[in-house]
Amino acid sequence: MATEKLYFNDPYLKEFSAVITEIYEKNSKTAVILNKTAFFPEGGGQNPDFGTITASGSFSVNVIDTQERGDDVEHLTDISFADSPFNVGDTVSCRINWDRRFDLMQQHSGEHIVSGMICSAFDCDNVGFHIGEEFVTIDYNAKISFDDILKIEERANRYIWENHKFISMWPSKDELNSIEYRSKKELSGDVRIASFPGADTCACCGTHVSSSAEVGLVKFTSSESFHGGTRFTVRFGKRAFDYLTVNYSQNKAIGVLLSTKEDNTFDSVKKIFDELSSVRYELNRLLEEKLDITAAGYKDKGNVLHITSSLSPDMVRKLADKIRHSCKGRAAVFAGSDSEGYKYAICGESDDVISLNNKIKAELNGRGGGKGGFVQGSVSAGESAIRNLIDNFT
Repeated sequence: MATEKLYFNDPYLKEFSAVITEIYEKNSKTAVILNKTAFFPEGGGQNPDFGTITASGSFSVNVIDTQERGDDVEHLTDISFADSPFNVGDTVSCRINWDRRFDLMQQHSGEHIVSGMICSAFDCDNVGFHIGEEFVTIDYNAKISFDDILKIEERANRYIWENHKFISMWPSKDELNSIEYRSKKELSGDVRIASFPGADTCACCGTHVSSSAEVGLVKFTSSESFHGGTRFTVRFGKRAFDYLTVNYSQNKAIGVLLSTKEDNTFDSVKKIFDELSSVRYELNRLLEEKLDITAAGYKDKGNVLHITSSLSPDMVRKLADKIRHSCKGRAAVFAGSDSEGYKYAICGESDDVISLNNKIKAELNGRGGGKGGFVQGSVSAGESAIRNLIDNFT
């Protein structure tokens, strides 16, 4: 006999009793089939329910996955098959992880509302739906701008606050033919129609809130092109509330740091960023001048070894190139310290530079490479070892 699906008639059922009809081993764990269940099995984009099953003697096990198995619902527990406390025919007490279930109901119901509005507004289909641990992703086979989706977000939130009742039905075949509903494929057999009137009507087997108000809130957070269409990241209910709370706290902290109001943090940060960009530009200009002065000091000196304090890899390369053109020989620049190691860049004749770099890697624990007349890398050796190797290189 097929498992009776209690979640269809009452998605708010948190606890129930049932009889075990089958027990078997799956992935070394105990899987249980019940004669009835309120645990929703994964499907239709909605994640499986978790919870507990308690046998006689108050021995409880955790349900860690719930899946369809034909007409039955399989409850995978976290106890090994060898240690299973269950027997076929046992009456057990079951409890849904309600916080998880209600979160999934908010995400699933919210997806119905926004997808109905989006598909209607942009004549497209929802071609992908995934509830992650932190947010939901929904894929549509149309190019939709984020500005346009924010207009849908406003409409969806207004619809939610109007508190529209959720309706589900199992229409006959004739009744189904007269109903307009979203579906990505032809359906056969019994079809459950889920509807938030005025927003969405579609074929769906999932669990939903009883009214739109319980979705609470919708917040789209990002978009990207995906397989010729658009993927949106969105949060509903408590997830949206938590996301906005974190962002508000961060924005408020920035406002306090900058002595500005929360609604003015962007302008304040932009002003600081522009000032910082100007300072960086001037700093780089002065550093370039310093590199030029350093390079000029090696005019026509031939092969040069220059060791200096820490510089960025880009500045090490620039200094080596400037010295190379000034000294008219090989220029080896090492920047850093004995305690932290050195970054290096070497410019010169190709064979000479490559040969020197191989010796550095072999004798100074160096890492680096290049081609032609330029190599760069790093060493963990000290200054005296660097000078000894370069001075004695022929």
